[in-house]
Amino acid sequence: MSEAAAPDEIGMEAIAQRAGVQRRTVFRHFATREELLVAFWPWLNAKIGASPAPHDMRDVIDGPRNAFPRFDAHEAAMRAALHSRTGREMRMDTVTGRRALFAGALAPVLTRLPPAEAQKVEALAHLLFSASAWEGLKDYGGLTGAPAGETASWALELILSAVSPGDHSADVTSQAKEKMR
Repeated sequence: MSEAAAPDEIGMEAIAQRAGVQRRTVFRHFATREELLVAFWPWLNAKIGASPAPHDMRDVIDGPRNAFPRFDAHEAAMRAALHSRTGREMRMDTVTGRRALFAGALAPVLTRLPPAEAQKVEALAHLLFSASAWEGLKDYGGLTGAPAGETASWALELILSAVSPGDHSADVTSQAKEKMR
């Protein structure tokens, strides 16, 4: 459905036609189009795997590498989520939980930094592990999902190794390091 238009532009009649049901059937389950869209976004996120839930730094670093190819596979829906009013509302509803997950996953690094620096590092992690980064790398960088994911993961690895204590060389990505072994 989102291939043709942004969710904010889709009417209940079109939704019913696409689903192969009568309009009244849609209304039996969803009183309004807004209720339908509220249910649609979590379903879509689960289908695509678009909601990050990192548990540690490795999950944050590998997140774009794993997610961005899936974003490519659902490009129209991802762009609708980025550029529609309901997509923005859906994303904003997840901010508090997302921040808590990222703060927990990055705690080993963030707790050792001054608060202003920790905030910058966490903000960059959110940006690089996001559909917005995928879209920017795709549109402006000319990268498809896998290379875009590798690029964002590499940038996260560089940033986190630069602020981590000890020797965490980030001259190459962890995937490349594993291949060299």
